Amino acid sequence: MTRIVQISDTHLSPGKRHFAANWSPLRQWILAQEPDLIVHTGDVTVDGADVDADFAYCAGLLASLGVPVHAVPGNHDVGEPQHAYQPTSSDRVARWRRHFGGDYWSIDIEGWRLIGLDSMLFGADIPEEREQLAWLDATLRDADGRRIAWFMHKPLFLENPDEGDTGYWTVKPAPRADILERVRRHGIAVIATGHLHKMHDRILDGCRYLWAPSSGFVVGERLQEPMPGYKKLGAVVYELAGDTLTVRMDELPELTRYWIDDVVHEVYPPRGGA
Repeated sequence: MTRIVQISDTHLSPGKRHFAANWSPLRQWILAQEPDLIVHTGDVTVDGADVDADFAYCAGLLASLGVPVHAVPGNHDVGEPQHAYQPTSSDRVARWRRHFGGDYWSIDIEGWRLIGLDSMLFGADIPEEREQLAWLDATLRDADGRRIAWFMHKPLFLENPDEGDTGYWTVKPAPRADILERVRRHGIAVIATGHLHKMHDRILDGCRYLWAPSSGFVVGERLQEPMPGYKKLGAVVYELAGDTLTVRMDELPELTRYWIDDVVHEVYPPRGGA
């Protein structure tokens, strides 16, 4: 059996320490699970997209776990596709790679192929987007019968694969349709994401969609419209045995329930009049 822990949306920084108190109890919980592998599904940093010190600091924290860690970037790590002030760019992706290694990757464990994807490239219209899609197609073609699980930051949709543009919260409809075609064609078994700071688990058309909770903070109604899921702080444990999978979503009461609404003006102040 292989045990994997998924953490997400830690939002850590040496300069903005609003959520730093949650790292120590999260670290203790992770080590108590005795995982073989840790997957971080993005927003590792408060603002690694523009602050290199955030990356160096967080890379040290992840290395201190003493367990292999594979991460994929979030919008606060490499920017947002087509964003007016902090777009996903080749320079930002290169900074991620210097500190954390590949922003997309593949690992074969037991009867599974685990694929990490950089969802911040979907719709970014930079060379790295096309390179990732070519790599993904090749990686799916040679899976050799393994079941496939994806890990990435942004969910593809909130409630319906055919829903319209949900703004900040999900992949845009055009790149979403392109990715969903691959999901259906290759029978992807699991898509695990973060970003929404909510805990949610559902099966749709044979694929299990998991939203991992944040370990940093939750988001109030002023900043997040109603959507499925539960506003809890925690992490996810996966156990693989052959081609079978069990999932446990854990709320961690030892984490302090910070609300980003209370400090958003300090952590993410408006830019450019926005």
